[in-house]
Amino acid sequence: MSSEVLDRGLVLDAVRVTEEAAVASWTMVGRGDEKAADQAAVDAMRNALNELEIDGEIVIGEGERDEAPMLYIGEKVGKGGKSAIDIALDPLEGTTLTAKAMANALAVMAWAPKGTLLNAPDTYMDKIACGPGFPAGVIDLDKSPAENVQALAQAKGVDPSEITVCVLDRPRHADIIASVRSVGARIYLITDGDVAGVINTADPETGVDLYVGQGGAPEGVLACAGLKCVGGQFQGRLVFRNADEKARAERVGITDFDKKYDLHEIVRADAIFAATGVTSGALLDGVKVKDGFVETHSLVMNSATRTVRQVRMRRPV
Repeated sequence: MSSEVLDRGLVLDAVRVTEEAAVASWTMVGRGDEKAADQAAVDAMRNALNELEIDGEIVIGEGERDEAPMLYIGEKVGKGGKSAIDIALDPLEGTTLTAKAMANALAVMAWAPKGTLLNAPDTYMDKIACGPGFPAGVIDLDKSPAENVQALAQAKGVDPSEITVCVLDRPRHADIIASVRSVGARIYLITDGDVAGVINTADPETGVDLYVGQGGAPEGVLACAGLKCVGGQFQGRLVFRNADEKARAERVGITDFDKKYDLHEIVRADAIFAATGVTSGALLDGVKVKDGFVETHSLVMNSATRTVRQVRMRRPV
C-alpha cells in the first residue's frame, strides 16, 4: 500500500504545497503580525492541497473544527483520487520567527497512507530524538539528559564534550540544560520551531546530535515523519496539564495517558516529509525575491525509498 500511495508524483506535489505556503508567508516577514503571517500560509497551503488529485484528511492541523478557517483536524482536502492519505501540517512553523524576521521559520507537511499517523491531540509532548547510524535504543526518554548524552557519545566514539544538544529556550527546560552541561556537552538553544530542532539531528551540517525537551505533540508527529525517512530515532510521551487536554486525547482515541511512543508507533507506515524555508536557518535558506523572480529552498524526503532531496525553485513573481 505504501509504495502505491507514496509515488514519485506525490513527492513532487508535497514540496509544491510547502513552497506555496512559504512564499505566501514570506510577504509578512518582519511585519510584526503573527496571525496574518499564519493566515497567509494557511490559505496558500489549503488552496494548493485542493488542486491535487488526492483524498486527503488533516489529522495534525491547527486545532479542531470550531477553530476554522485554519486547516483543522478532520478537514478534507484534495479533488479526490486513488491516494487516500493522512496529512500532518504546520503551514508556518515559527509565526513569531516570521513576524520578527528571525531565522528558522518553515512551512512543513507530512503525508502517510490513511490511518497510519498518530492522531496526536493539541497538547505538549516530552521528546528525545537523534539522527541515523546508531544502535536501536541508544536514547531513552526515561533516562536523564546526561545519561543520554553519555550513551550517544559512547555509540559515536567521542567524549561527551563533543556532543551538541538542541533544546527549546524555555524556563521549563532549566533542569535539562543543567543535566546536559553537567557532563560537558554543548547546548544549542532555539527560540521556536522544534520540528526543525528535531530534524537538525539528522543533518550533519547542523552539528546537532541530540534533541531533548517538551514541545507540541502535533510537531512531534511531523518531526517523526521526517526522521522516519532517514532512519533516526525518536521517543515521545504526551503531557497533560488538565482534564480538558485529557478529554481532547480521548476524542482522538488515546486512553493510555502515560504511554511512551517510539517513532514507528507515531508514524506506522512509509511517509513523505516536505519543508520549505521561509526565513533562512540551520536547515534551509529562506524565500528570496530578486529581479522579478522568487526563489525557495526545500527539503523533501520519502521513507519508502530513503530518498532525500534538496529542491531549489525559481519562478517569476
